[in-house]
Amino acid sequence: MKYAHLENTKLHYRIDGPEDGAPVVFANSLGTDLRLWDPILPLLPKGLRILRFDKRGHGLSACSPAPYSMGSLITDTEQLMDHTGFKDALFVGLSIGGMIAQGLAVKRLDLIRSIVLSNTAAKIGNAPMWSDRINIVQTQGIEALADSVMQRWFGKAFCAGPELELWRNMLAQQSVQGYTGCCAAISGTDFYTPTSGLRLPTLGIAGSEDGSTPPDLVRETVDLIPGSTFHLMRKAGHLPCVEQPIEYAQVLTDFMRSTGHI
Repeated sequence: MKYAHLENTKLHYRIDGPEDGAPVVFANSLGTDLRLWDPILPLLPKGLRILRFDKRGHGLSACSPAPYSMGSLITDTEQLMDHTGFKDALFVGLSIGGMIAQGLAVKRLDLIRSIVLSNTAAKIGNAPMWSDRINIVQTQGIEALADSVMQRWFGKAFCAGPELELWRNMLAQQSVQGYTGCCAAISGTDFYTPTSGLRLPTLGIAGSEDGSTPPDLVRETVDLIPGSTFHLMRKAGHLPCVEQPIEYAQVLTDFMRSTGHI
């Protein structure tokens, strides 16, 4: 385990792969930690240099008082990449991680050569929805939302299976401050204008059963970037890297090859 002591927080991170490998950064979703990517890592091409991290208030990273701004989460990621020497990377962001990807690509194009916007959008939900969620978590805890979140995260088949409890536990064990802080960051974000100005290789991934960021919402954002491509994963929800890891890894591999990253 490694800790990066950044300007305003401390982030837990992990690096896998050789120092001279093609750099890939993974940013996970609200309510999860860096283990979100465990199912796909063994399926990716050998020799990649992979950076994963727990964003502020999640996993083993430091948890500052809520609320957070998206700008702070983007700066955390920027400073972590500078700290670890990652640049000219493929950045794979899922949900809030995809929002971080958009913002960081606008701010520091030297760090990112291509992006994957997975199950995300330039704007997710609306302020009243996020305010209601924050209020429930502050008064009743994350446990009060856990079952409904699972229905949005996963397809019907996965929800009926034995692994669901693992992901439910991961969600429920996150910090209330960290979870509500990131909810506030999402609530205050609308990247339609800055994202429409991006000009870099972009892949969008959506799940046909995603109840958080439906395919049409993901495609609308991806279409803002000229030359982007879009892949719809069937029988998958908000976390297709968990439900369909073989297909997800293959889609990433094909994108890396088509863009000359590997």
